[in-house]
Amino acid sequence: MEPVILFHTQAYQYLAQRVLDASAGQITAGTTEIKDFPDGEHYHRITTDIHNKDILLLGGTTDDRSTLELLDLAMGCVQYGARSLRIVIPYFGYATMERAVKKGEIVKAKTRALLFSAIPQTPGGNTVAMIDLHADGLPYYFEGGIKPVHLYAKEVIKAAAQEFGGSSFVLAATDAGRAKWVESLANDMHADAAFIIKRRISGSETAVSGINADVKDRTVVIYDDMIRTGSSLVEAAKSYYKAGAKEIYVITTHGLFTNGALDKIAALPYVKKVICTDTHPNTNILQHPLLEVKTVAGLIISILN
Repeated sequence: MEPVILFHTQAYQYLAQRVLDASAGQITAGTTEIKDFPDGEHYHRITTDIHNKDILLLGGTTDDRSTLELLDLAMGCVQYGARSLRIVIPYFGYATMERAVKKGEIVKAKTRALLFSAIPQTPGGNTVAMIDLHADGLPYYFEGGIKPVHLYAKEVIKAAAQEFGGSSFVLAATDAGRAKWVESLANDMHADAAFIIKRRISGSETAVSGINADVKDRTVVIYDDMIRTGSSLVEAAKSYYKAGAKEIYVITTHGLFTNGALDKIAALPYVKKVICTDTHPNTNILQHPLLEVKTVAGLIISILN
């Protein structure tokens, strides 16, 4: 069987290489020529013959430039005769802007989905795969013939939790909003689940009113799908520690770690390790003694089957 040809945006070269290394010959690297012009415009040329070939395109919508680069490459693949197109977006930007709360707000998650829905169809069809979306309803924003796929990094998360949590641990959520997913994951691992109960003091302030499980003298593994500034995670870790947890590990799928997030977490001596996947380019840039990165390369390859 002819290998699938892999292209990637510039920010995701690191993950593309991991996918190639793990593909056992299923995937081969495509080549491109890329230049930036002084006026801010960008030049892309696909230098591999892709006519009647199956294409895997890897890139995240981490910022507007990366989003347009991914769109341009996808359009180019269609223009030059790709037989099929699988787009993998490991980190789907604006995932927390999935609905309008105030009048006039633009639902950016939907506008991004519609953008990729406008890519013309290849003869073998177009697929867009996203990993551990913040809201399960996001795939429904895609329209037309494109097929959205929600990939779950559950096996990667489970392996990390069991590696660091030991034989008996509590799998914990940062708040009740993620409790259902964490409970499902905990049940798979025959572990106890916990979440924090909060009460709203004002429009911008909340306070912890309780924890639903006994964590005293237990190892607590906190899972959150995304860590940005780390503020919510830090507050959750403090709450579990005050409730008696002896040590805490943190696992996240999408590690953005902005605004010195890792340093904030590292300031808590009872947090022993932060584990994340490599869905976001920041994990390839940041070097921190608290951080350990697990790859989703195998999960990405699974969409070929």
